[in-house]
Amino acid sequence: MDTFVADGKTVSVYPAAEPGSPVVYLNTFGEEGQAVFDALAAAGVPTLTLVTISGLDWDRDMSPWDSPAVFKSAAPFAGGADDYLRLLVEEIVPAAERLLPAPPIWRGIAGYSLAGLFAVYALYRTDVFSRAASVSGSLWFPGFREYVLSSHAPLRQPDCVYFSLGDRESKTRNPVLRAVQENTEALCEFYRGQGIHTTFQLNPGGHHDHPAQRTAAGIQWITNFP
Repeated sequence: MDTFVADGKTVSVYPAAEPGSPVVYLNTFGEEGQAVFDALAAAGVPTLTLVTISGLDWDRDMSPWDSPAVFKSAAPFAGGADDYLRLLVEEIVPAAERLLPAPPIWRGIAGYSLAGLFAVYALYRTDVFSRAASVSGSLWFPGFREYVLSSHAPLRQPDCVYFSLGDRESKTRNPVLRAVQENTEALCEFYRGQGIHTTFQLNPGGHHDHPAQRTAAGIQWITNFP
């Protein structure tokens, strides 16, 4: 594993054994990259390079636009995703791939929770990723369903998109979070209608159950796509 820092973010590169293998970029809330890498290895995922980014300003870097907080004690979302995406595409991706023996055959992007929202949003703001995994993605985010369904198109049509949720995530009194499963299923059906290979996995449990294993399952699915 190689590690470097870009604008205060810690980037860890878990290189594949075979040159030219695909690479998946995973934005993380904490430092769970190793746990996801271990889960991928335990699942026997085909060879890939995993690049994890931690040290994020979570509610700023992963949110596509300003939005009020969804909990009374939380700060509002600061809408810094475009700024962070610029750092990711212009600095982190080139620096990570300079550490590899050959260019990847394809690039994917994955994330859990708000990073799952960001993974989908990235498809609309850059064309460098051809596959995405939104794992327990925060697709309840105000205005995001409308952004996808009625007003924007990806900069390149992705090869495939993976969605998953816990089956208790929509069972909440919070009126904003309650829409997460309905919105996720709507996006999944929309992408299918666009001819994009898409799946939706409903896992047992709530939002915080088995995040590393769920993330690994999403990465495994987009990696196994032909």
